Amino acid sequence: MSAAIEIFEKNESGVRSYCRKFPKEFSHARNSILIDTDGNEYIDFFAGAGAINYGHNNPYIKGAIVDYLSEDHIIHALDMYTEAKEHFLSTLSDMILKPRGLEYKVMCCGSTGTNAVEAAIKLARKVKGRTNVFAFTGAFHRMTLGSLAMTGDRFSRNGGGVPLGNVTFVPYYDYFDEPKTSLDYLEKILSDDHSGIDKPAAIITETVQAEGGINVAPTEWLQRLRSICTANDILLIVDDIQVGVGRTGSFFSFERAGIVPDMVVLSKSISGFGLPMSILLMKAEYDCFSPAEHNGTFRGNQLAFVGSKAGMEYYIENNLDGVVHAKSDIIKKFLESEILPIDSRLMVRGIGMIWGIDFSRIDPSMALRASHACFDRGLVIELAGREDCVLKILPPLTIEEEKLMEGLSVIKTVVCELLNEK
Repeated sequence: MSAAIEIFEKNESGVRSYCRKFPKEFSHARNSILIDTDGNEYIDFFAGAGAINYGHNNPYIKGAIVDYLSEDHIIHALDMYTEAKEHFLSTLSDMILKPRGLEYKVMCCGSTGTNAVEAAIKLARKVKGRTNVFAFTGAFHRMTLGSLAMTGDRFSRNGGGVPLGNVTFVPYYDYFDEPKTSLDYLEKILSDDHSGIDKPAAIITETVQAEGGINVAPTEWLQRLRSICTANDILLIVDDIQVGVGRTGSFFSFERAGIVPDMVVLSKSISGFGLPMSILLMKAEYDCFSPAEHNGTFRGNQLAFVGSKAGMEYYIENNLDGVVHAKSDIIKKFLESEILPIDSRLMVRGIGMIWGIDFSRIDPSMALRASHACFDRGLVIELAGREDCVLKILPPLTIEEEKLMEGLSVIKTVVCELLNEK
């Protein structure tokens, strides 16, 4: 153990996690490359858990932030009016929302995604006057108590230390053999006056469950879910924290289904530069919080506003939708032609630039061994799914094709070696 890492072991809380999987001290980063203090380079297939869609130190976005800092602009302003916020709101409206026919109001929340999730649920309960919320099996909506109540995995829930109530879990599309069965069940409990389940104020969903195992909901399933919510006077909330901002091949992940949620939660890459930021988008008729009814000291991260504006400009000017679709084809082709033939029990699934290799039919623990072996070969890659059985491919959208192929080749080498050991 290096002297530097001993400092972390001695002084930092044991709750730290990612550093245990990737036990190096990092000092620099460029686009899809992380560099440790010894000068070793690692290809990044993790992208800050989806917070670095535009790559590390994206020059265009960094330039905007550096310019802002160099001119003594205001840095901390709570929710006061500032130029940075004005430019962010105008850019979001003109470049992202209006071209998609969306007319959301924007609520600037606290620094992290869970704060925006909490705001969405509080607002939904206030709008509808109901306490219950429906969430889906396999969901991950983050770690504060309201968000945790809607998160499915037992390990995270046990960390809450108190009962997590006012949430009913219903089956996600993949829970049964037929996707439509989950929504048949949903409609049944809503219509049955003896179901014993309180009608919810909202249903919250991820269109792609990232932490849940890269589970991509079919478009028809999402469309029917939207219809069920409308027919039953229930708000539909889409949690786009990890799979929004271009990750699935469109700025919002729900665009492929042609639906309009009542609320959308964004964080991670919405700041453009990996800075803390979260926002809640809502239809105007649901904008009913009183002033300061949901607030926070850091709901006005000025550098994040600057980075977000530049990020949206970069997104449009560089046609990242098209870039993601092209790279998605590369990943899909590689996984189907180079990974699946290794063993018929392997499964792959994904969309855009979020893909997973599922080891559950072989040995769920193999995914963790694969992650460690990949890191030993210079690839940072994380896990997802039940029992952490899925190796999650989540590179920056801007990754160079050469580095993308290099990282995929590392995965193939590791998977071959692990399966030959069995």
